[in-house]
Amino acid sequence: MRGMDDKPRSSPLVPDAVAAEIARHDWESVECGCGRSALHLEDTLWAAAEGHPAAFRALEGHAFAGKRLAPPAPAVSGVLMAVWEAGPPRRATREALLWTVLALLGTEDDGSSHEAGLYGQSTAFVRRGLPAIHREAAHAPGTVSAAYAGGIVDILGLRA
Repeated sequence: MRGMDDKPRSSPLVPDAVAAEIARHDWESVECGCGRSALHLEDTLWAAAEGHPAAFRALEGHAFAGKRLAPPAPAVSGVLMAVWEAGPPRRATREALLWTVLALLGTEDDGSSHEAGLYGQSTAFVRRGLPAIHREAAHAPGTVSAAYAGGIVDILGLRA
C-alpha cells in the first residue's frame, strides 16, 4: 500500500494499462467484503497482476463470498479484465484468473430491472474481454482454462 506522498507503485511485470486500472479506483473509500477498507486489496491485485495464481483466489472473502458480491467487486472485475487483456502468459495464472471471474459471475444478481447493482457493474467489465475469453474456450478444448472460459461465456449467455 502507498501513502499520499509515495510515488505510484510500479512493477516490470505489470503492464501500464493494468497499473492504471488499479490506480483509478478509490479503494480506501470502498468497504471490503471483510469489513475493512478495500485499500488492502491493492497489494493482492498487484500480486495477481504480476502473475501469482494464489493472489486471485485470495480475493474470495473480499470481492465475493459464497453467492454474494461485496462492494469492491466491480473495481476488482475491472482489474481482472485489464490483466486478462494484457495476456498473462502462464497457464496457471490464466486458470486462476478465469476461476476468479467465473466465481464472481456465479453470484446472485443484486440489481433490479432499473439499475445495474454490483453484479451488473462487474459483468460490464467482463463483457469487455469476452471475445478473448471466447477464443480461450475454443483454443484449447479439454483444458481447465477452456472449461472456465466456456463457463463464463455460458453465464453471460453469449455463446454463438
